[in-house]
Amino acid sequence: MTESQPQPTHQPQPPDQPPAALSQSAAGPALSIRGLVKAFGENVAVDHIDLDVPAGSFYGLVGPNGAGKTTTLSMATGLLRPDAGQIQVHGIDVWQNLLEAKRLVGVLSDGVKLFDRLSGEQLVTYAGYLSGMSRETVGERVADLLRLLDLEDAAGVLVVDYSAGMTKKIALACALVHAPRLLVLDEPFESVDPVSAANIRDILKGYVTSGGTVIVSSHSMDLVQRMCDHVAVIAAGRVLAAGTVDEVRDGQTLEDRFVELVGGRSHAEGPEWLRIS
Repeated sequence: MTESQPQPTHQPQPPDQPPAALSQSAAGPALSIRGLVKAFGENVAVDHIDLDVPAGSFYGLVGPNGAGKTTTLSMATGLLRPDAGQIQVHGIDVWQNLLEAKRLVGVLSDGVKLFDRLSGEQLVTYAGYLSGMSRETVGERVADLLRLLDLEDAAGVLVVDYSAGMTKKIALACALVHAPRLLVLDEPFESVDPVSAANIRDILKGYVTSGGTVIVSSHSMDLVQRMCDHVAVIAAGRVLAAGTVDEVRDGQTLEDRFVELVGGRSHAEGPEWLRIS
């Protein structure tokens, strides 16, 4: 990074020093949701959801398109205000103490536009400065993340020129740079090549082993079954099942159990004209 780049005008407490409220509630869930409701006009996207995500867990959130997964996670991470309900991150009420709660959370939101006229290195650096870290700390962490995510060669390239997979990886770096206690990832492996996906899985596993908590929203049942230790199935804005992966799948594959809970599977073989022989 060059010396001409802007520096933050103030230096608040760095994010790797958690607030006192966190240590007092460390034994509780990383994320606790009670009575969560969100409607868009007459469409109820989230319908009185209750959910607890244990601290130190790798938690999968699965459901069909339009189930309310992204809306739920947006409210849980302070991006979208709920109509009703309470959300706590490590005991901190998100909507009563928004800035304090956001310090504890890293978010990768599917489809959210980045400042793509910055280079990859500048974007992650900017995210670090917004978190209140010193120039030296940001520089060290950005270098580590670019190396871990195999983005060193693209560090000076504008994000607008990144591929879909590279964009996903630089967004993940922005979510990780302030070392959050809770990482919320919406479709983190979509468009990511197999080698990069394996590297990301290793990073996330190490993060959970060290005490962090990951919530992954994904349509890939196989990935969730292999990576996650807990899972919740959501459909029509409600939780249909939640618990450990083994409890939820109940002796079946997670995909079969998901289809059983959600319904809608067609057993038709297709029209006669589609059969080649």
